[in-house]
Amino acid sequence: MFYLICYDIVLDKRRNKVAHLLEGYGMRVQKSVFECVLSPDQRDMLQKKLQRYIKPEEDQVRFYPLSPRYRKKVLVMGLLPQREVDDVTFIV
Repeated sequence: MFYLICYDIVLDKRRNKVAHLLEGYGMRVQKSVFECVLSPDQRDMLQKKLQRYIKPEEDQVRFYPLSPRYRKKVLVMGLLPQREVDDVTFIV
């Protein structure tokens, strides 16, 4: 499944750890937004790892699943990413 993952993390140290973790799962498309293709197991593992870094009373991470139908309707205005994330991308 394709996910748009975005976050709002209060402290720089935690924010950097979250960003670094997400870089291993997908592509950064904005400073606090990533596009990731995740299996259910990968999503669960990522959520568990994120729990180590965030403070729920201060921080927020959101996973927005996007179906192929709606992914095709995404409008990008301005600078385009260097590459695209698609369903055939494998992250090991």
